[in-house]
Amino acid sequence: MTESQLLQRIDTISAFVARVREQQPDAVKLDAQGKISIPSVSSYLSELQNLMSEATNEASAQSILRRTRERWFATLAAADLADQIALPTMLEHISAAADALITVARDWAMQSLVERYGTPLDGNGNTQQLMIIGMGKLGGRELNFSSDIDLIFCYPERGETDHPRKPLETDVFFTKLVQAVVNLLDTVTGDGRVFRVDLRLRPFGQSGPVVTSLAALEYYYQEQGRDWERYAMVKARLIGATAQQQKQLQQLLRPFVYRRYIDFSAIDALRKMKNLITQETRRQGVQDNIKLGPGGIREVEFIAQTFQLIRGGQERQLQTQSLYQAYTAIAELELLPAATINTLLDGYGFLRKLEHVLQQLNDEQTQTLPTEAEKQERVALAFSMSWSELLAKTETVMAAIHQHFRDVIGDNEQDEEDAGALQLLWQDMVEETTALDVLLEAGLNKQRAQQIWQAVSELRMELRKRGSGPRGRKAMARLVPTLLQRALPLADAEVVIERVFGVLRQIMTRTAYVELLVENQGAREQLIKLCRASSWLAKHLANYPILLDELIDPRHLYELPELTAYPVIVNEYLLRIPEHEEDLEAQMNGLRQARQSCQLKIAAADISGALPLMKVSDHLSYLAEAIIGHVVRLAWQQLTHKYGAPPGRSLEDTGLAVIAYGKLGGLELSYSSDLDLVFVTDSDYQGETDGAKPIEVQQFYLRLAQRILHLFTTRTMIGILYDVDMRLRPSGKAGLLVTRLETYEGYLQDEAWTWELQALVRARAVFGQASLREAFATMRAQQLCRSRDAQELADQVVTMREKMRAHKLQKTEGHAFDLKQGVGGITDIEFLVQFLVLRYAAEYPELTTWTDNVRILEQVANLDLLPAEQANQLIATYVRCREWLHQLALDDRGNVTHQPVAKERKVVTEAWQHCFAAVLEDHKD
Repeated sequence: MTESQLLQRIDTISAFVARVREQQPDAVKLDAQGKISIPSVSSYLSELQNLMSEATNEASAQSILRRTRERWFATLAAADLADQIALPTMLEHISAAADALITVARDWAMQSLVERYGTPLDGNGNTQQLMIIGMGKLGGRELNFSSDIDLIFCYPERGETDHPRKPLETDVFFTKLVQAVVNLLDTVTGDGRVFRVDLRLRPFGQSGPVVTSLAALEYYYQEQGRDWERYAMVKARLIGATAQQQKQLQQLLRPFVYRRYIDFSAIDALRKMKNLITQETRRQGVQDNIKLGPGGIREVEFIAQTFQLIRGGQERQLQTQSLYQAYTAIAELELLPAATINTLLDGYGFLRKLEHVLQQLNDEQTQTLPTEAEKQERVALAFSMSWSELLAKTETVMAAIHQHFRDVIGDNEQDEEDAGALQLLWQDMVEETTALDVLLEAGLNKQRAQQIWQAVSELRMELRKRGSGPRGRKAMARLVPTLLQRALPLADAEVVIERVFGVLRQIMTRTAYVELLVENQGAREQLIKLCRASSWLAKHLANYPILLDELIDPRHLYELPELTAYPVIVNEYLLRIPEHEEDLEAQMNGLRQARQSCQLKIAAADISGALPLMKVSDHLSYLAEAIIGHVVRLAWQQLTHKYGAPPGRSLEDTGLAVIAYGKLGGLELSYSSDLDLVFVTDSDYQGETDGAKPIEVQQFYLRLAQRILHLFTTRTMIGILYDVDMRLRPSGKAGLLVTRLETYEGYLQDEAWTWELQALVRARAVFGQASLREAFATMRAQQLCRSRDAQELADQVVTMREKMRAHKLQKTEGHAFDLKQGVGGITDIEFLVQFLVLRYAAEYPELTTWTDNVRILEQVANLDLLPAEQANQLIATYVRCREWLHQLALDDRGNVTHQPVAKERKVVTEAWQHCFAAVLEDHKD
């Protein structure tokens, strides 16, 4: 196609381009390759500033702005219609051109007013500038071709001008300046207008002042901002401002726009806004609107902004004015499938291109497909296809977008319809007989109906007493019937409802969580499933409502990471803390949230049957290790910031090792286990730390241990991190919190009781430099491998076991059995394993390799220290009893089981008889 043919084709499509080329022959230029020559994005501002320097009055300024705008936009339209500019680049150019036109108009008007009224100053005597907030597509740098512009005007602070005789207050000065800017841009002259300027998004709308101070702006959004204004402010951007000014605005708006919690109220607000738009377009009889119609441009924007408003407070990458950047963040966070995002962005690109062509026909703001044949032919020519083909593609694209829109936004009517008559149960004036009839019709017998009606009545009465505001009451009125509708068909409906209502009691005054459940069917399903499966889980969710966020996506809820990934996962929770909130309590809460969230996912995988018992304990143990590592490093950073580090020590080599005993040491941690820890160091206690306030090295490590314990056990709004038991350290409660490794070795060699050596069987280092961990492992093996008198050892182990049983055995009735302390229970197996290690490790050092009972018993079998069949039966019994104990913990029922355990107890008592026959006979006597 020749240059002449190219321009002729463009003129045929666009009467606007043809008109501008006639009025300004050089408006559309071609480069040496025959392509439309467009300026660089960065050149718009400087070019217009040079042109406006020649303006001598308002009329000449208006003319320069309008003619320049037409020339720029004709060039961009020509490049667009010639398919020589990609849509994102086109949007960037249109937005940059608009920024330049607005900025230069403001600066020219400012200069004119300063000459008359003086310069507006702040309290420190600094010049104040008018701040212009671009909204909508202008704010997102995605302005369409013939768009109006939504602006909000403000200024830094109240003051006055420096006029020597008649100073003006800043609000008066800036009101005049806004009026002058709007006149420069919006007044229709013989050259047309630059932009239609819409100020209706300002505080209080058309009834509010045209310009306000930043303080007034902040107060308005804090006290009176409405849901639709949150949606609008996602796009807010300062025009012609410095990066510092832009940051100041974002910090002002962020608390209003982005909630710190996951905010599902945004869905309802956006849905209502979409419904209002739909109703308005129907009322006006608008048809074939590719922006506002079903599947139109607005729906693609709504989907992105839904995720931004819901999750933007926690995921900073969603805090962007750009639609494209928002979808990039949505993809990175896996909030939508990649195929869905591609469909939405491809559809958006097609519709925005079509929108531009419609507007480029005659520089008119329209998003409606034409009905005139002549316009249809021109639009079709721009796409090089027939009108029927273009129409069919448009319908296909919009249908796909609308389906995804419904999937994300929905209409939420289905749940309420499904709840049907159950909604009556939440009405204040419902009679008891009516309520019971509703429950009987749902298939319940009279006794169960009365029990559930009592639970509903009590919950409703409690809500009225505590008060949750109209929004919270409305959300509960929608939530409770839908939960009842799902729970009533269950055989154990009464139990499930009691547990679910326990969660609701904790969140009923925290509307964000109630709305999360209202808006997300998947979260409701998981709440019922988890509460039904476990009383412990129900209480866990009630105690830590922030965990409800984890129920949103079942795929993520039931997918567990690799065991070695927990340090990274815990660190991700800490990275979510905003920079300005990186105080100690925020970090402590971050660690607690990490533990609770990960533990919930482990439990969810557990009750689903996807995770065997041993793997559950592995995950809980590796999670605890990851948190220990973060706690020690956090404590180290806090202490060294104040006192400096001991000589030769750093964050990478703290000189401290954390030794885990008990369940964590044996990789058998459960959901509610505390941590049995001992702190050891290989540091020389000589000398002082190297900080501004030096202290002795021994004192430093003592304070480090105290700080670690503080981070673990202090109760914050999210609870404690872990209970920590330090009684296994040398000399128990009377001993130092941190022990030097050589001192610890001497204690174990000369002073330790047999029960302390039993505990050492399950000890392992879970934090520290490799060299220090290896040194502890070597010391542990040496102590366990010492020769011991078999008869004396057996007597001490049996005596200790009898004392423990007398102290800790729970009283049971009938056939109930204490799985931990009863004769033939879990603790008997643990004592037996510890005895075998202490008895035979001198001869078989490999017995010290592992710290968990199962693998030690496997080695015992391999070494023929017990008959293989007996060892294997002990392993099976131990695992089975731990599974029962584990289920009791999930059901929140302690250690007592009513399972028939005679067979398992017999296995254990026979093994005890095999190992301790002589001692048991003596104790019997």
